[in-house]
Amino acid sequence: MARFRRKSCITLVVLVLLVLIVTAVLKALIPDDSPFSSPVGVELFPDRKSHNQAQKENTNKPDQSKMSDSAQSNKLEAALRKFPPPNYYLHAFYYSWYGNPKFDGKYIHWDHPQLPHWDLKVAQGYPQGRHIPPDDIGTNFYPSLGAYSSRDPSIIESHMQQLRTAAIGVLAVSWYPPHMNDDNGGPMDDIVPLLLEVAHKYYIKVAFHIEPYKDRDEVNMLTNVKYIIEKYGEHPAFFKYRTNTGKLLPLFYVYDSYLMNSEQWAKLLKHTESNSIRDTRYDAIFIALLVEEKHKRDILTAGFDGIYTYFATNGFSYGSTQRNWDSLKAFCEDNNLIFIPSVGPGYIDTSIRPWNFQNTRNRINGKYYETSLSAALQARPDFISITSFNEWHEGSQIEMAIPKTGQTVYLDYLPNKPAIYLEITRKWAAIFGGERRKWQD
Repeated sequence: MARFRRKSCITLVVLVLLVLIVTAVLKALIPDDSPFSSPVGVELFPDRKSHNQAQKENTNKPDQSKMSDSAQSNKLEAALRKFPPPNYYLHAFYYSWYGNPKFDGKYIHWDHPQLPHWDLKVAQGYPQGRHIPPDDIGTNFYPSLGAYSSRDPSIIESHMQQLRTAAIGVLAVSWYPPHMNDDNGGPMDDIVPLLLEVAHKYYIKVAFHIEPYKDRDEVNMLTNVKYIIEKYGEHPAFFKYRTNTGKLLPLFYVYDSYLMNSEQWAKLLKHTESNSIRDTRYDAIFIALLVEEKHKRDILTAGFDGIYTYFATNGFSYGSTQRNWDSLKAFCEDNNLIFIPSVGPGYIDTSIRPWNFQNTRNRINGKYYETSLSAALQARPDFISITSFNEWHEGSQIEMAIPKTGQTVYLDYLPNKPAIYLEITRKWAAIFGGERRKWQD
C-alpha cells in the first residue's frame, strides 16, 4: 500500500510539472498586447479598469507598484519609437473647455447656444436655443471620443496620442487666468498641471494661448505672465524657444491682441518703458494676432515679437488670406518678427451660428488642408500653427471624428477614416522639417 501511495505521488508530481511546462510554452507563443497597435490608440491601457484595479491593489506594495510603473513606461517608450519625432515648429491650438456630468457635474460647451445674428430681422429666420447633449451637441461633426470632459485623464491621454501620431510638437492651450473663463465654460487653469504631465510623457510641449479675458490690460497681463512662468515655467513640458540672441524664452500667443491699443502694449513690451517686461526673468516671445492689414503698424508700435493669423477660413481676414502670406513673411523679415501662418482642415460653425454659411470652407476630403499647408510652406514660415486640434464648434478640428446618425445630422470624414487629418498632418510635418533644414543650409 505504501509503495502504491509513493507511485501515486510520483505520478501526480509528474502531471503537475507537465501542466506547468505546457502553460509556460503557450504563454510564450502569445504576443504581448501593444497599446499602439494602430496608428492612433484609443487608450494607453487596453484594459483601463483592470489597470486601475491593479493600482488600488498595489497601494500597500510600493516595490510592485514601481515595477508596474516601470513596465508601463518601457512599453510606452517602445510604442513611441514607432512614430516620427515631434516637430516643435508645428503647433496646434488646443481647447480644454469641454465638460460632461461624470467629471464636471454637467455638460460644458457641448451644450453651446445657437447665437443670434446681430440683425434682428435676419435672426428671426434662424433657430435659437441650447444644444442638448450627448446626442445633440454644438458642433457639425461628432467626436470619436463622444461628448468628453477635458478633465478626464483618459481623454488627455488619447489626445496626446493623437497629437504625437500627427508629429505635432507643441499644443497651444487656450488659457484664461485662474477663476476666469469664456462666456460658455468654466475655469480651466486647474487642468494645466495634468496637461503638462501627460504631454511630457509623449515629449510634447505646451505653450499658452492667452484669451481676451475681462478687463485685460498691460498691468494684469504682466501679473498673469508672471503667474504662468512662476507656476509652470520650470516644468519640462513648458515650451521655450531659443531666440537669435541666444535667450531661451517662453512663447505666448495673444488672441485678439488688437483689443488693447498699441500704447498699452508698448508699456509692457518696449525696452524703453520703465515697467517693461523686457530683460526681466519674465521676458517672453509675444505673438500678436494679425487680422487687418493696418495691424502691421500697430504690432510694430506695440513691441510684439511676431504675428499669427489664427483663422482657418481662407479669405475671412487679411491675415488668414493665403495669397497675403508671402508679403506678410517679407514684412516680418524686414522688421525682425516671427511669422506663424495658421492652417486648418476646413471651417463650419453653423451648429452655433446657423446663419454663417458664407465662412464655411469644405474639407474636400483633405484637399483644403493640404492646400493650406502647401501655401504656408511656400511662405517659408518660422513656425506653422494649426487651427485647430479640437475647436469643435467651428469645425476646424483635426481630432478624430466618427459618423453618427440620429435626430441631429452630423458631417463626417468619410470616405476616409477617423484619423485622416492626423495622417495628413504627420505627412506635412515631415515635409516641413525637411524644408526647414534646406532653408538653414
